[in-house]
Amino acid sequence: MKERPIIFNTPMIQAILDGRKTQTRRVVRYKAYANHDNPVYPHECPHGIPGDRLWVRETWFDVANLEGEPATYRATADHIATRMIEMGSGWKPSIFMPRWASRINLEITDIRVERVQEISEDDATAEGATINMGFPTSRCWFRCTWDSLNAKRSYGWDVNPWVWVISFRRIEEC
Repeated sequence: MKERPIIFNTPMIQAILDGRKTQTRRVVRYKAYANHDNPVYPHECPHGIPGDRLWVRETWFDVANLEGEPATYRATADHIATRMIEMGSGWKPSIFMPRWASRINLEITDIRVERVQEISEDDATAEGATINMGFPTSRCWFRCTWDSLNAKRSYGWDVNPWVWVISFRRIEEC
């Protein structure tokens, strides 16, 4: 079993904590694979294999010296804590979160490869969609969310990139 970091934004952290998010899609980086139209993957997914663990990086603030806790997390911080942190040195980006500050651990349960537009309604729900988000379907929500995160990097919905579909379960540590 290997452990690797993975980054999620604040709404996706909240969906994981609520138990709504059990899947994530990550763009397949083509430089490792020869045929883009019919991918054959000679290497394992860079995020792991079933049974491996992911420790989640999220926006955080180191408060060990202030409250005796290792960190405060933007996804669950109350309004007062958020305001105080914003007035001070600010939140720390997820990319800089060390392993010791991570509070969420995931076990990979399945990995497959598909085009992003192949997502089913059930899989879009597993990505964290709920029916009260103002979209007619979970797939519509996913498409909008995907483009907000990936279009500026040239991996938008219309490009229909190959993606790693990573299913996971949250591990409750004692």
